Amino acid sequence: MDYSGTGNEKAVAAADLNRVHIGQTVSFQPDEFTVVFGRIGAIARKEGGVTIALEGVEGSGGLQSSYSLPAAQDVYVQPDILTNTESTIKDLFGKVQDNLRGHKGDQKPDAP
Repeated sequence: MDYSGTGNEKAVAAADLNRVHIGQTVSFQPDEFTVVFGRIGAIARKEGGVTIALEGVEGSGGLQSSYSLPAAQDVYVQPDILTNTESTIKDLFGKVQDNLRGHKGDQKPDAP
């Protein structure tokens, strides 16, 4: 299996994860047979790697609650909904402004 996230996820190297990512939904492939989906509860950096602890997994039918990953391994982060919404609103506002600038009002044809 070769997991590379979904279309809307952003790839982040495990070494680049920081406190901003805590609470975000992620997916990653810790080994060749497993793909993990979960919410980051904690991140621990150690020499040569990163450990990700998942929220709400403790005692859930034998699922691991933490995974050690190589620093260079990609972890796929779901986009932040607020940031995406803000970007969309700014883009739409910019288009409206451009349309208003290009609109010269009601133009009547010259009378013969």
